[in-house]
Amino acid sequence: MENKNFDVIIIGGSYSGLSAGMSLGRSVRNVLIIDNGKPCNRQTPHSHNFVTHDGKTPAEIAKLAKEDVEKYKTVQFYNGTVVKTSKVNDGFEIETSSGEKFYTKKIILASGVKDLMPDIPGFAECWGISVIHCPYCHGYEVKNEITGILSNGEMAYEFSKLVFNLTKNLTLFTNGKAALSKEQIEKLDQNKIILNEDEIKEIKHEEGSIQKVVFKNGKEIQLQALYAKIPFEQNVNVSDDLGCELTEQGFIKVDMMQKTNIPGLFACGDNVTMMRSVANAVAQGNFAGAVVNKELSDEEF
Repeated sequence: MENKNFDVIIIGGSYSGLSAGMSLGRSVRNVLIIDNGKPCNRQTPHSHNFVTHDGKTPAEIAKLAKEDVEKYKTVQFYNGTVVKTSKVNDGFEIETSSGEKFYTKKIILASGVKDLMPDIPGFAECWGISVIHCPYCHGYEVKNEITGILSNGEMAYEFSKLVFNLTKNLTLFTNGKAALSKEQIEKLDQNKIILNEDEIKEIKHEEGSIQKVVFKNGKEIQLQALYAKIPFEQNVNVSDDLGCELTEQGFIKVDMMQKTNIPGLFACGDNVTMMRSVANAVAQGNFAGAVVNKELSDEEF
């Protein structure tokens, strides 16, 4: 790529990054979108809760989005992985895994997060298919089915309320001693939500479709769907590289304008919020692109 200097570099070319790219492309900004083609929902068969695209595959939505953004000729694409971001002069230097370097006035981090799979055989194979993270994205499709939740503590209790609305055949798996209060356990029992504290050995499945949970004590439970809250990490290590602040939960900390604590560095999408959905990512990206364009316009006027 001949051009190395850009008004804006967007790290991440999925829904949020592409939406930001369209907003900036329509503002005739010189933009580079860097993406490695490995979105976190690549195993998910269908995407939901996004009007006009409900039920399409994530890849199909991303393909249509990229085709829309490609119409704006000031937006370029680079297939690669960002390994380092540095502050230089009045902008930033971006280095990729191939050693190539780019320079930009502003950065939009739309890089998403990496889910950290538990050491449970079968879990990763089912992730996004029958082991799911969000009742808004996937809950309707598994309503009234034999369902489990893999979580513990306050998050497990609050999540149980949401899933209980979709199915009454519900078991909470804490995979060990429950970190719940006496009152919370009584409330689960009152609503006939089963509390299972057995440690999980593996998840039996057929091509990602969960069949049953097998426990270390030899017991088994048939399931059709399992919600899970698992840890994650940022795909781009800007906290170490640039001193970008993270929240207690590990999300990039941004204000109402999608600005981080680093001037010129913005973030949007899954890396800033627990509300992980295509619709939310698109909205945040669109807004972030507009804010960045406004900041560039103010500086250039």
